[in-house]
Amino acid sequence: MNIALIAHDKKKDDLIRFAEAYRHILERHTLSATGTTGGRLQKEAGLHVKQYQSGPLGGDQQIGAKIAEQQVDLVLFFRDPLTAQPHEPDITALMRLADVHGVPLATNMAAAEVLIKGLEHGLFAFREILKESTDQYDT
Repeated sequence: MNIALIAHDKKKDDLIRFAEAYRHILERHTLSATGTTGGRLQKEAGLHVKQYQSGPLGGDQQIGAKIAEQQVDLVLFFRDPLTAQPHEPDITALMRLADVHGVPLATNMAAAEVLIKGLEHGLFAFREILKESTDQYDT
């Protein structure tokens, strides 16, 4: 599975702790992340992560494009709902794309844990079905 990991500044520590706790699951998948988050995941959690730009510099849009291309299967986005984000339209667009393309999206640690446990138990077969049905329209 291709998993995108994103965290607002005040939630980065939470995502790092989450990644450390579930490293045994995450390390079996292809991971990508926005700028600083990706760097911290590599350094602090020991995970191999493809890094995109920082969210405000276009990283959320880069991941959104991958969602639209069916190249992301799961998004763990630890959002800070109490702090205004200058790139809020990009965040909204990313979340909309996840909904449009049927990509599971967790915006907090509790939801992320449910999704990661589902991933561990092989409950994401529907993503392959979605990819196959999308592929037939590409020909």
